[in-house]
Amino acid sequence: MNIKKILKTILPLALGGFLVWYSISEISIETLATYFKEANYSFIFLGLFFGILSHLSRAYRWKFMLEPLGFKPKFTNSVLAVLVGYLVNLALPRAGEISRATVMANYEKIPFEKGFGTIVAERIADLIMMLSIVAITLFVQFDFIYNLLTKNFNPTKIIIGLAVLIIGFYIFTSFVKKAESGFLLKIKTFVSGLIEGVTSIFKMKNKWAFIFHTIFIWVMYVAMFWATIPAIDGLEVPFGGILIGFIAGGFSIAATNGGIGLYPIAVASALALFNVATEPATAFGWIMWTAQTAMIIIFGGLAFLFLPIYNKSK
Repeated sequence: MNIKKILKTILPLALGGFLVWYSISEISIETLATYFKEANYSFIFLGLFFGILSHLSRAYRWKFMLEPLGFKPKFTNSVLAVLVGYLVNLALPRAGEISRATVMANYEKIPFEKGFGTIVAERIADLIMMLSIVAITLFVQFDFIYNLLTKNFNPTKIIIGLAVLIIGFYIFTSFVKKAESGFLLKIKTFVSGLIEGVTSIFKMKNKWAFIFHTIFIWVMYVAMFWATIPAIDGLEVPFGGILIGFIAGGFSIAATNGGIGLYPIAVASALALFNVATEPATAFGWIMWTAQTAMIIIFGGLAFLFLPIYNKSK
């Protein structure tokens, strides 16, 4: 393993460690422990139930992309591969996709490159869903977000900034379209592949089933967040706060290994916009992150152990 790969592995963990320390500085360990002790675990398990449903739906959705390639993997192997992928992502971000394709290559004889290609296409669909939730949040909370921005920033500067961004984006895309080499060509190729991946979804045989499961997966993600809120007695968050908190938490997971350290900070900061006190907001972030991570470690670990047993005859 070269220096670059080592740094890619260590830096996110180091950042996560620092953020854990920073988050704990906002609320004492004793206070946090009290919140964990007094939490209503019925709501936490309800949230985890929604999370499990999302994983099962993701595993089932995968078959709609593999069938046109001539493969019909066992649903159990698909579920186990998804769970192992989530587990690996905790240690090495984005390596979970590789491990997921590797599992199917080993136990279902699906060529790695084909399996990995379908996973990339899935991620494109997930990206669209995340952006859709952001768009819905902007629409639902337009007045709140507008007032927040105008309160903290000069409206004239915001308009000028948006105008500069739009003009800059137009100029940049013009250069990308004409690119024939270098970094801009890579961007052009990536965007073209992105568009091709999106359009391929609408060309597949079971496109409506695929779209239904994609929407269901993300509804379950939001439901998991929403269902866990009552676990902390007295914690009240409006629907707009749930959406903004969910988005903040989602982006934090992409920034560090499984959102370690950053997830509670991001969620607490989002809830603070809705006048939720720092302590319960931070405690909720930690409870939410711990529940998700524990689920991934337990089920991912069991999936890792069960895979060779289930496929013993192969």
